[in-house]
Amino acid sequence: MAQHASADKRFRQSETRRLHNKYYAKTTRNAIKAIRNTTDKSAAEALAPKVYSMIDKLAKTNIIHKNKAANLKSGIAVYINKLA
Repeated sequence: MAQHASADKRFRQSETRRLHNKYYAKTTRNAIKAIRNTTDKSAAEALAPKVYSMIDKLAKTNIIHKNKAANLKSGIAVYINKLA
């Protein structure tokens, strides 16, 4: 139980932010899976800019680390280039 009003408010804020971050992180992971499950190169290339943007937004707000974002984007690019 919070002993101060500020601690109670901090708990409410952190819970709201946690749920917000979890939603966007999960949405991005699902989009990455959708690209990696695609076997059509043109469809994957069409989805790529949207997914790159989602990853960049997560990195910008420190939900994921910038190096992880670069690694994810690189992996997606490699996968798309390997598609025939």
